Amino acid sequence: MQQYVVVVPVKPPAFGKSRLQGLSGALRRDLAEAFALDTAAACLAATGVAQVLVVTDDAAFAARFAALGCASVPDGDSSGLNPALSQAAQEARRRWPDLVPVALLADLPALRADDLDEALRSLVPGRASYVADADGTGSTLYTAPYDEFDPSFGPDSAHAHLVGGAHAVQGDLASLRRDVDDLDDLRAAQALGLGPETDRLVAGLLP
Repeated sequence: MQQYVVVVPVKPPAFGKSRLQGLSGALRRDLAEAFALDTAAACLAATGVAQVLVVTDDAAFAARFAALGCASVPDGDSSGLNPALSQAAQEARRRWPDLVPVALLADLPALRADDLDEALRSLVPGRASYVADADGTGSTLYTAPYDEFDPSFGPDSAHAHLVGGAHAVQGDLASLRRDVDDLDDLRAAQALGLGPETDRLVAGLLP
């Protein structure tokens, strides 16, 4: 099986998950941090993942990822998510030229390693691919060879990736598609089974 380096962009927790309305700023911050840690831990548990590279400007947060076994780089391009991911992919190429880069969003607290492995096994070698989110409009994962790596995360990113020539990965992949932006999303993720960091915070929080 081809081996991958997963590039995970992580905002400093203080700026994450503003759409989790009805929660205190401190709890939103803690949830954003837990989502990212659970996402990274699931990636590390996947057999197809050789490395996880976290992109964050928060040095203290980077240390927590390092304790899990992740490498990290600062967000070197402040012009947006996609340029930052492209720059991080080039750093991944420098470190691990034999791996294939995968960009994965950090708000997948229910992610299971087997769903990620299933998606990675279904990829066509040498072809750009993406995984649409549960709503079908966004994307949670994008991959392409280093020379062709050109993610289009943002509004309607599933369509943007498709028209850009990327292949839509099929299959249920419920935990890989379940990103969390609001409380309804969090309830749906909870029904799938949350990672331990998020589960600890959510226990007793949601009706």
